[in-house]
Order: sequence, then C-alpha cells, then structure tokens
Amino acid sequence: MKICLITGASAGIGLATALDLVKAGHVVYGAARRVERMEPLRAAGGHPIALDVTDEAAAARAVATVLDAEGRIDVLVNNAGTAAHGATEEVPMERARRVFEVNLFGLAHLTRLVLPHMRERRSGTIVNVSSIAGEIALPLGAWYYASKHALEAYSDSLRQEMRPFGVRVVLVRPGIIRTEFEQDTPRELRETSGHGPYAELAERFAAKTEQSFGGKVRASDPAVVARAIAGIVESADPKPRYAVGYMAKTLLRLNRILPDRAWDKLMTRGSA
Repeated sequence: MKICLITGASAGIGLATALDLVKAGHVVYGAARRVERMEPLRAAGGHPIALDVTDEAAAARAVATVLDAEGRIDVLVNNAGTAAHGATEEVPMERARRVFEVNLFGLAHLTRLVLPHMRERRSGTIVNVSSIAGEIALPLGAWYYASKHALEAYSDSLRQEMRPFGVRVVLVRPGIIRTEFEQDTPRELRETSGHGPYAELAERFAAKTEQSFGGKVRASDPAVVARAIAGIVESADPKPRYAVGYMAKTLLRLNRILPDRAWDKLMTRGSA
C-alpha cells in the first residue's frame, strides 16, 4: 500500500488514475480546483483536496494534510495542466505565462515540498505527466509545447539528482487522448486567431478538434494512461519515459526520422 498524491484529479487522466490506484489498494489523495468533481473518488474511498497548483500556500497545505494524516507521501503524480491555443503572435503573454505557471512552476513547487520527505526515507516515485508535446510541436499551441519541452528537461535533471536518494522520476507521454482537456480548444482558436492572418489554419485545427470530440477521429480513453501510471507506481524499476495512447509512439517516431521541413509540411498540410 502506497500513499499517493495526484494533481488534476477532477477529470480525465487524473481522475482515472486516482480511481485505478484506489482499486489497487493504495491510499489516494486527489487534488484539484474543482473539488465537487471528485465525488467519484470520494465514493471509491479516496480523499479529495482543493488545490490550485499555482497557489504556493495551498500547495503547502495540501502536502501538510497528507503528511499529517499518513506520515509520508510515497507517490506524487503531477498531472494538472493547461494550454493556450492560437497563433504564437496572437496569444496574450499573460495567458502564455499562466501555461508555464501551471505546467512547470506550480508542478516544480509542489515537487519541492514533497522531495525532502522522500529523500529522508530514501524512497518515492514522482510521475510527471508530460505529453508527446514534450518532444514534438504543431502549429497554434507554441506555449503548451514549450512548457512540455521544459518539463521534460526539468524531469531529466531531477531524475539524475534523485537517483542516489532512491527516488524515481518518471515521465508519461500521452498521445491522442479523449478527455475534457481539449473541449475549449475550438472556441479558443477561433477567438484568438480566427479573424486575422492565421484564420484559415485556426479554422482547420478547430474543425479537426471538433471531429475528435464527435467520435470521428480515433483517440484513446484516459484509462490507457491511468493503467500505465498504475504500473509505474507498482514497478520496482520503472523506465524514465513511457509513451502511451493512440499515435503516441508513431508520431514520436515520425518526428525523429523526418527532416524538419518534411515534418512541417505534414503538420501544416492544407494551410496557405
């Protein structure tokens, strides 16, 4: 039995992971801004906690809550995330900064709060939910892709630093997953870039996203990622990286073998 703290646990990958870990017999604290959305976790025997990962005081309270109740944290799953959609030129800088605050700096602060306790016990697992966006990039999401690229480098350094202390740091890279995460993408694309020089590209990507949510484009269920994370938690020696879900390995392989111009042409096919 392990004591687990999971961020972004109100929906999608985070909620699916929390429920899987409860079912496996672990003690699970799910953290998210929308506590009311975590009733399924409470009903399953988990413990919802209110947390905005960009609020450092709230992060400290969340960690203290778990430590006071359980005496330790064995697993931290950093799953909370956000995105900003639109042409790089047109996304407001305050929105870009918010992406980094959630996807990198908030994650890093929460990790800093947990690490001393793991180091002292010389045991623990940090799972950082990245994305295939940690290696590839597509149009109209530069700040999201940049934040995930940064998360990969942060995780690599942290993994090297923590190894002597018995703390494992693992990256999970979901591919195309059907969750609520992208539901606002079409609206955001059209509002940010639907009326200027990038309008044609924005409309094509907005329409593609709508097709995905309409079931016309194949995508994996969040349960696929949840199972991978559950396996990492219970593994004695997890790999540094796991690519999971529809098209994850294929897109990563294509990005590695195609010349940059060929990749760009493939990703922007049909744009002006």
